Amino acid sequence: MKKGDFLTTAEIQQFLSFFPPSLQDIALELRDMLISSCPEATERILWGGLSYHDSAKGGPIRGAICQIEFHPDHIRLSFVHGFRLEDPHSLLQGNRKSKRFVRITSYEEAPWEAMRGLIEAAARLDLSTFEASITP
Repeated sequence: MKKGDFLTTAEIQQFLSFFPPSLQDIALELRDMLISSCPEATERILWGGLSYHDSAKGGPIRGAICQIEFHPDHIRLSFVHGFRLEDPHSLLQGNRKSKRFVRITSYEEAPWEAMRGLIEAAARLDLSTFEASITP
């Protein structure tokens, strides 16, 4: 398995410095979870957040694992292909064609293990096994 391509600690600290400490804590926990669950991922600052994809499967869209999106009072753990994920804990929200997200407002109340399961499921997705259309 190929080692991932993650940003440096300095790059992450610089990026996160623009956000409140409470959101930084959530983002760092999600990032650590992603690094341990998906060591082959590629990490980028993209679309105002942290984006993770498997470059062996494609770029930030086709090979998407997830994104950590920043909002004024919460973090969204977003999945570009979220409608394809099994969601046994009913965490995923959103009504876009494909993208779904988990809204996280509190570190203490976040469903960490359930989110790890979603991240791992997203990392296992292989769009080559699906039809060309992403319409559910």
